[in-house]
Amino acid sequence: MGEHVYEVYGALGSPYSLKMRAVMRYRRLPHIWCGVPLESEVRAKVKVPVIPVVRFGQDDWRNDSTPMIQSLEDLHPERRLTPEDPADAFLAWLLEDFADEWGTKMMFHYRWAYPEDQLPNAFTLAQQALLGRPRAQVDRAAQNMCDRQVGRMPLVGCTSHNAPLIEESARRVFGLIDRHVAEGMWLFGARPSLADFGWYGQLSQLARDPTPRALMRRDYPAAFTWVETLDDASGLMTGAWRDPGDAPSAALSGFCRLASELYLPFLAENAKALAEEKESFSATWLALPYSQTPFGYQAKCLALLKRAYAGLEDEPRRRVDAALADGPGAAILAA
Repeated sequence: MGEHVYEVYGALGSPYSLKMRAVMRYRRLPHIWCGVPLESEVRAKVKVPVIPVVRFGQDDWRNDSTPMIQSLEDLHPERRLTPEDPADAFLAWLLEDFADEWGTKMMFHYRWAYPEDQLPNAFTLAQQALLGRPRAQVDRAAQNMCDRQVGRMPLVGCTSHNAPLIEESARRVFGLIDRHVAEGMWLFGARPSLADFGWYGQLSQLARDPTPRALMRRDYPAAFTWVETLDDASGLMTGAWRDPGDAPSAALSGFCRLASELYLPFLAENAKALAEEKESFSATWLALPYSQTPFGYQAKCLALLKRAYAGLEDEPRRRVDAALADGPGAAILAA
């Protein structure tokens, strides 16, 4: 019987698609990278029709990158992405969730906020979906995509009101990774973790779209190299996870601080607004204002994080609390 081969249906302009492809490559799992044309029936095979879609078996089609990665952790023991220490395992999951749910705001903002970026970005995405089609068809699809995505910006919190906070958080993330490349490369030791791949997914797009690419190339060149390295880390030799008794690196400490000051409070305000049936919520983080319509999926994210936090033993929970001590994150998780 031949070796199982996964099928990964995604797009080059999708952060979660490239995240899954990078995970497959690093883990050396046999897979086929498949594009997804606009008329593809692949999306109909999953409950929520979004990419990436991965075919795990004959009739086993899945999407949502985090559960898929967790399934691969269970199925394949080699080159796993989850640190062995329970506190670090929780923090890696938290930072991956941070990337998926807040980092995507950075990606979406820079992709569609500036007029000089909008149509070129839409054309690239449309051409990838319509590869080989007539230019006039691609141009029409690009304009339709541009109009639709720019119109969706308020729905995902990417407004001019929120732009200063989103861009400040992006600069902080770029800076943390840029500095860390010279201090150890990966957040949880001598091998990439779930958190590294989560942030890679979002930065894979920021490193290719014109405005954020120019920003990274100019001010954060090591972060740009980090992205290129993680795109295909199949040849990377894995080292040990960090000693959890050692002080965290400046990058790990900085990411945990940012999660505690920004991401977990964002999730808490979102969940509160949903519980109170409010149409929107507003807050100030990093001394900058933010407001958004609440999202049900992000309330689910907080609930899952709180459940995992509650399941920690006392000693690893104390270390998680210490990592999040520079903000209200630990109190939010414990509430």
